[in-house]
Amino acid sequence: MAIKNTGRRGFIKQALIATGGIILAPNFMSCSSDDDNFQEDYDSTHLTHKNFNQGVASFDPSSSSVIIWTRYATANKDIIWEVSKDSSFSSILRSGKITTDASRDLTIAVELTELEADLKLYYRFISSDDNAVSVTGETITLPTEASQIKLAVCSCSNYQAGLFNAYDAMANSEADIIVHLGDYFYEYEAGGYGASAENAFLNRFHEPAHEILSLEDYRTRYKQYRSDVSLQLAHQKKPFICVWDDHEIANDTYIDGAENHDEATEGPFETRKQYALQAYSEFLPFTQRSKDQKDIIYRNINIGNLVNLVMLDTRVIGRDKQLNITDYYTATGFDALVFQAALSDTSRSLLGAEQLNWVVNEIQSNNAKWQVLGQQVLMGNMYIPAELLLAFGSAAFAQTLTELTTIKARMLQEDPTLTNEEKARVLTAIPYNLDAWDGYPVDREVIYNALNGKKLVTLAGDTHNAWHNVLRSQNGTEVGVELATSGVSSPGFETYLGATSPEMIAGFEQAMTTLVDGLQYFDASRRGYMMATFTATEVTSEWIFVDTILSESYSANVGHTTTFS
Repeated sequence: MAIKNTGRRGFIKQALIATGGIILAPNFMSCSSDDDNFQEDYDSTHLTHKNFNQGVASFDPSSSSVIIWTRYATANKDIIWEVSKDSSFSSILRSGKITTDASRDLTIAVELTELEADLKLYYRFISSDDNAVSVTGETITLPTEASQIKLAVCSCSNYQAGLFNAYDAMANSEADIIVHLGDYFYEYEAGGYGASAENAFLNRFHEPAHEILSLEDYRTRYKQYRSDVSLQLAHQKKPFICVWDDHEIANDTYIDGAENHDEATEGPFETRKQYALQAYSEFLPFTQRSKDQKDIIYRNINIGNLVNLVMLDTRVIGRDKQLNITDYYTATGFDALVFQAALSDTSRSLLGAEQLNWVVNEIQSNNAKWQVLGQQVLMGNMYIPAELLLAFGSAAFAQTLTELTTIKARMLQEDPTLTNEEKARVLTAIPYNLDAWDGYPVDREVIYNALNGKKLVTLAGDTHNAWHNVLRSQNGTEVGVELATSGVSSPGFETYLGATSPEMIAGFEQAMTTLVDGLQYFDASRRGYMMATFTATEVTSEWIFVDTILSESYSANVGHTTTFS
C-alpha cells in the first residue's frame, strides 16, 4: 500500500487485559485501555499448533481499529491473544485474555481500537492450559492518506463445486484487503448444487449432509468451509471486509422469505434467518453502525481518504420479494404494460427506506475521490431481447442468439435495409435477472440522482461470472462503472448453456456484449477473483482467473484489464 503519512499519534497503548464475558450484540469485545498488571503465563518454547482448527482471521480494518478472530476447540479455556509489530513477537503491542463458550460456538472476536494508523500487525492466540498456539495472522490498520489501495474482490465460494484455489491466489497476491461480496458458503445438501460427476472425486461434500436449517447446521457449515486450507490462508494473510448475500441464509432471500425456503416443511423463515445471521456474526464479525441492531450490516469504511467503501445489504434488511417474469405472460403473449407498472412501482424497494436514505447521505456528504459500492448483485442495465430469454435452454437458443446478434450488429452499423420487424426482435428487451438491481430500478435511480456529478464505482458478485458495465441513468447519462467478479468456485453460465467448447463460450460472450448496451466485458466460464487498484487519478481492474478448481496444482493469470479515470 503506497501511502502519504500525516501526523502519527505520539504513542501506542502497550497492553490490555480482558477477562470474563463477551459483548454479544456486536459479537466481539472492544479493547483499548491499558492494564499493566497483565502477565503472560505460558512457556513459549513448548507451544504447538493445535486446537485452533479454523485458523485465524481479521476483519474491517480502519485507521485506528481492526477485529481479530479465532475459534478454539474446547470450551471454558482462557485464551491469550497477542498483537505485535513484528512476526517474532519480540515486543508485544497489545495482549489480553478472554474466555469463550458454546453460546458463540467457541469463537473469539476482539476489536482492537485506538491503534496507530498505517500499521502492519501480527497476531496470535494461545492456550497456556494446553500449550497450544494458533498460526500467526497478519493484518493492517489503514493509512489516513493513501496514494494507492488494492482490493481483491471475490464472491460465491461453493465447497463442493471445487477447490478454493482463488483464495490461495488472493492470499499470495499484493492485495491490501479482501472484499467478500457474499455467498461465502451455500446452504444446499451434500450432492446438491455445485456437486457434479466431474468433481465428485474431490470428496468435498457438504456437512451436514442435509440442507442447513438450524443454528447448529449453519455453524457446522461454517466450520467445514473454514477447514479449507486455502480459505484459512487467505484469512491468515489478509484482512477481510464482508457482506452477506442470499446463500448465507437461503437462495433468493428477501426481507421475509426466500425461494429456497418452504415454511410448511421448514418452519418460520424468520427463525431460520436469525439462526443464519447469528452464525454469520460468529464467524464473520463486522463493525456495526448500531450496537442494538444485530442484523444491520450496511456500513462504510474510509480507506485513506481515497476510497469511500460503502457496503450495502441488498438482500435482507429491506428487499421486497422479487418479481417473476412468468407472471406477466398471458395466453396472448407478454403483457409489457403490466410488467412495466410492477417494475416502476415506487412502493417496491431493494434497500428499504432507512438504508436508501443512509447511502444517499453517505455519498453526498463524503469527499473521497472514489465513491465505491461494495454489494452483491449486478447494478448495470442487463436487458436482453425477450425472444432470447424465452429460448434459453431450448434447442432453438443458439440459432436465436445468432440471428439477434446479427440484427443488432446491423443496427449498430445503421444498415438501411433493416425492417421494422427485425428491429423489434432486438428492441423488445427485458431484464434477464429480476433478482438484481434491474428488478428494483426505482432505488437505483434514487442513488444515481444523488451523485451530483460524482462518479460511482460499483463492485458486484452473485452471478459467478465476470462483467464490466457502464452505468447509465434512465435519461442515458453515464454515472459510473460496474466491476463484477467471477465466482471462487461456483459454476457459471457455461453450466447452464451446456457449452462444451471454448468457441461456443466465446461466441456467447461476444453476443452478450453486442446485445446488452453498456456491457464492455463478460467472461462466462472461468473462476477467480478481481483486483481493483485505486489511485488518485485512475482505477484499474484486473480479472484474475485460476486455470483449474479440480487440482491443487494451478496457475492464476490476468484474463482482462480495464483502466478508467
